[in-house]
Amino acid sequence: MATRLVHAPKVTSDPYGAVSPPLYQTATFEQVSAVECGRYDYSRSGNPTRTQLEAHIAHLEGAARSFAFGSGMAALSAVLRLVRNGEHVVAGDDIYGGTSRLLTRVAPDLGISVTNVSTTETEPLRQAIIPGKTKLVMLESPTNPRMQICDIAALTAIAHEAGALVVVDNSILAPTFQQPLVLGADIVMTSATKFIAGHSDVTGGLLSVRDPELAERVYFYQNAEGSGLGPFDCWLAMRGLKTMALRMERQAASAALIARWLQAHPLVRKVNYPGLPSHPGHAVHAAQSSSGGSLLSFETGSIEASRTVAEQAQLFKITVSFGSVSSLISLPCYMSHASIPAALRVQRGLPDDLVRISVGIEDPADLLADLDQAMRKAMDAIGMTAAVPGFQLDGFTGSQRERQLLDRIAQLEAQLQPT
Repeated sequence: MATRLVHAPKVTSDPYGAVSPPLYQTATFEQVSAVECGRYDYSRSGNPTRTQLEAHIAHLEGAARSFAFGSGMAALSAVLRLVRNGEHVVAGDDIYGGTSRLLTRVAPDLGISVTNVSTTETEPLRQAIIPGKTKLVMLESPTNPRMQICDIAALTAIAHEAGALVVVDNSILAPTFQQPLVLGADIVMTSATKFIAGHSDVTGGLLSVRDPELAERVYFYQNAEGSGLGPFDCWLAMRGLKTMALRMERQAASAALIARWLQAHPLVRKVNYPGLPSHPGHAVHAAQSSSGGSLLSFETGSIEASRTVAEQAQLFKITVSFGSVSSLISLPCYMSHASIPAALRVQRGLPDDLVRISVGIEDPADLLADLDQAMRKAMDAIGMTAAVPGFQLDGFTGSQRERQLLDRIAQLEAQLQPT
C-alpha cells in the first residue's frame, strides 16, 4: 500500500515528465475546432488534475471508477441521489452528524424514508429492511464518534439479498487500513479532508464505485450538479497521498499508546478504541482492517472534566475534524454532532461528556505529557483525588525519559565549559 500511494497510475499526458503531477488550474480548455471537442472542455465536467486523483484513488480502492467532490457531504449527497422518491434507506445509529442531518432533514424532502439501527449486530439490519423498498444501506466502521464496529461483509450480504446498495463511510481508516469494496460494499466514501490530504488545508470527499454502470450514474450527478472538487484541492490531495502511509502508521501507533494510558486513568470511565483487545468489536475489526487507527474517544462522567481536558490540552487543537498531522480534540455533542437533537443523542447512547481525540504525528511522549497535565487539571476541577498512572514508551516511563534528556543536556553543557 505504501508503494501504491507513492506510485500512481499515469492517466494524463505531460510532455515534460514532471515527477509531481501538473496542476491544470483552468476553468475551460481550447478545443480542436469549432465542431470537434477534445477530451476536456470545462472543468466542471472534467479536469486532468481531477482525473489523475480519481484514477489514483480507484487504484487504491480496487474500484471501477472514483470521483472527487467538493466535500464529503457533497459525495454522500450524490449517493442519496441514487435513491428515488418513495424508497427507503437504512443507516447506522452512530453516524457522523452531517450524515445524520442529511438523512433527517434532506431525505424526507425528497420523499425518502430512513430507518436508523444498531449495526454492531446483523439482525437489526435484517429487521429494518423493507422488501422491495429498501434501496440503500449506509454504514460506518469504525463509527464516529463512539468507534463502534460492524461486520461490513455480513451486513453487505444481507443488504444485497434485499437488492439494496451498500455505501461505507471509510474516512476514519481510509484505504491505507481498510478497503470496504474488497469486503463487498458497492460504494466507499472517504473524506479527502481527513487523512488523504492530511494537513487540514483541503475540504473534499471521494466516492469509489465497484460497478462501472453504477459509476456512470454517479458521474452524471457529479457533472449535472457541479459538485466536483477543484483542481488545486485535487493537487493538494495527491500530494498528501504520497505520505499517507507514514502519517497514518505513526498516528495509529501513538493512538494505541494513548488508548492504553487512558484505559488505566482514574478519570476515564470508558475508552472507545477498536485497537484495544477489550473493545467489544475488536475481533471483527481485526479481521477486516489492518490497524486500530488514530481516532479514539473516552468518557469521564463529567461535562466539566471533559471540557477542562479539551481546553487545557496545549498540543491538541479544539476542532470539529480529524485526520490532520496535528493532534485534535473535541466534545462531539457540542461540535461535529451538535446537529443531532439532544434527546436523539441520549437515545443513541451519545453522552455529552464524550471526548474525541484525533492523534497527530507529534512525538508520542509530548502528547502523553500534555494529556497528563490536562487530565490532572480536570481532576482538580471536579475535586477528584487519585493516583495517576505513568506512561510507558519505548521501554521506559515518561519520567525516566525526562531524566535521560536532562542528563544529555547536562553532558552537552559540560562540553561547552572552558577547559
